[in-house]
Amino acid sequence: MSISASMVKELRERTGAGMMECKKALAAVDGDMDAAIEQMRISGLAKADKKSGNTAAEGVVNILLDGSNKKFAMVEINSQTDFAAKAEDFVAFTDKVSQAVLADQPASVDDIKIDGDALEEVRKTLVAKIGENIQVRRFETGSTDGVLGEYSHSGRIGVVVDLQGGSADLAKDIAMHIAASKPVCVDESGVPAELLEKERAILVAEASESGKPAEIVEKMVQGRINKYLAEVTLVGQPFVKDPDQTVGKLLSAAGATVNAFYRLEVGEGIEKKEENFAEEVMAQVRGS
Repeated sequence: MSISASMVKELRERTGAGMMECKKALAAVDGDMDAAIEQMRISGLAKADKKSGNTAAEGVVNILLDGSNKKFAMVEINSQTDFAAKAEDFVAFTDKVSQAVLADQPASVDDIKIDGDALEEVRKTLVAKIGENIQVRRFETGSTDGVLGEYSHSGRIGVVVDLQGGSADLAKDIAMHIAASKPVCVDESGVPAELLEKERAILVAEASESGKPAEIVEKMVQGRINKYLAEVTLVGQPFVKDPDQTVGKLLSAAGATVNAFYRLEVGEGIEKKEENFAEEVMAQVRGS
């Protein structure tokens, strides 16, 4: 059967696949449109399963705030390339996932539903269409009786701050500071005990090499611990817009405290494969 240009166009519109892929699919089933769509779906999902093993360390962090109900959702969705993260279908998927998280406040990524469908099925369909591994990696969500502020740095870093007291402008300024300075926690009480003990052990070992008396070593260690706490706690850090005052003093002057903050950065903690394109080309040459 002859495959017309109008048939190829219709299949492209219905599947979003490329022209040659659509033409081949129609030819394989003698022009049966529904059969071609079904075969492309099966083939696409099979490819999606294979691509799930590919490293996805690019993507976006998307933030949604519901001011009336004082709820928020912040989601990290990864792709293999920055180019794919800018595709219309990827952007639409990101919006739907973020809206679902905001509305449903799910307990985990596996619990997310998109228009009633399981997230995994929607994700696989997108992978088949875009041709890259796409992963909904993680999210933060919650509500407050305080003030919510958010800051996004080029879609690569997202921060949400939950303030008690203060204003929306202050919350946004604090969020911007967190994006830049990456504190571990709000104050000293939030520093993980194991992290503090590890730092103390390192400092004791360094100070002991000085040969000074134990009481002097202890004072040296405590001084360095205090400096360390100022570096890792939000309230101890110099405010990025005015380094002459700490964030703690800024908050105190406004009669505000930070209930919590949430920071996500695209690809953080993902081990990226180092590509050597010269070696890759040589390997192809040798194999040809």
